[in-house]
Amino acid sequence: MMNRQVTLIATAAMGLESVVAREVKQLGYQDVKVDNGRVLFQADPTAIARCNLWLRTADRIKVLVGEFKATTFDELFEQTKDLPWETYIQENGEFPVIGKSVKSTLYSVPDCQRIVKKAVVERLKRKYGIASWLDESGPRHRIEVAILKDTVSLTLDTSGTGLHKRGYRVGQGEAPIKETLAASLVLLTNWRPEFPLHDPFCGSGTIAIEAALIGQNIAPGFNREFDAENWHWIKSDIWEKALEEAEDLANYNQELHISGSDIDHKMIDIAKQNSMESGLGELIDWKQMQVSDWNPKLHNGYMITNPPYGERLGDRPEVEKAYRQLGGIMQENPSWSGYILTSHEGFESCYGKQATKKRKLFNGFIKTDYYQYFGKHI
Repeated sequence: MMNRQVTLIATAAMGLESVVAREVKQLGYQDVKVDNGRVLFQADPTAIARCNLWLRTADRIKVLVGEFKATTFDELFEQTKDLPWETYIQENGEFPVIGKSVKSTLYSVPDCQRIVKKAVVERLKRKYGIASWLDESGPRHRIEVAILKDTVSLTLDTSGTGLHKRGYRVGQGEAPIKETLAASLVLLTNWRPEFPLHDPFCGSGTIAIEAALIGQNIAPGFNREFDAENWHWIKSDIWEKALEEAEDLANYNQELHISGSDIDHKMIDIAKQNSMESGLGELIDWKQMQVSDWNPKLHNGYMITNPPYGERLGDRPEVEKAYRQLGGIMQENPSWSGYILTSHEGFESCYGKQATKKRKLFNGFIKTDYYQYFGKHI
């Protein structure tokens, strides 16, 4: 099992599949197929450790155990039972089953979950020679049955908690941006660590912290645990080597000019705590101020931000005023590039300029545009 290839799936938020695929390729995996909400590739089990540690924009890393067509519960049961579950799940392994079904004959998710569970139990009992029930007191192997247009995909989740949980967020505001999306916003720019970066609506500091992790090439999963660390078929030295590689590749000496500001002093306190927890406390400058007081001192910077959207009607005049102020500041600093994520459809007219480029992204379930303004470097 150690040397054989497995099919891995890096799941991605809608609109970010190409960013995840680029990250996968940068890790050295070339046979990459991009699909809706996921990126598939072939690799050996060392990739499970490396991808969980390094992928900044993926939600989870899953192993594809099998894929087949099924329109009856009998077909689902028999084909699930035919898969080599004993290769992946040890005798005392715990294996909860979750599911989803879209545009399929088998639409009852609880029934599909129950049948998959029963089929895996039957297979493992037969293979391990167990007459009674399975113990399930060992490591967790979460199975997902996903049915799309009658095609069943059965996967094992290697990550455990979603990859956006880096382990540094001790506090957050009302509408925090996911760490994976924050990293994507940075990776979708041409920012490099030698350039200044500022977030004028920093909230709990996620964009600035993710930029600092990218700037010093620190693996985002370095300080957390993954379900697959306890799996019997992935040797512990795979994880040790992956952690050693992450330590060797980190560039802690890289100087950074990253800052964040927010009108709310409570948010600045939370941002400071989060950056301390991430080990980047000394690297990011935090300041409580309103957007109109921001005055860039350096040239060739990048302003990357997820401002309030003004979704509540009462907030809209205040939000639009902030957009106008931001546009004015950026106009006075033409060497700076601006990247703004918002769902406000009148953003460009408030900002005072049409974007060089726009990209549709989802912030959770909110449909947004990522407005990109390219500065003229001097």
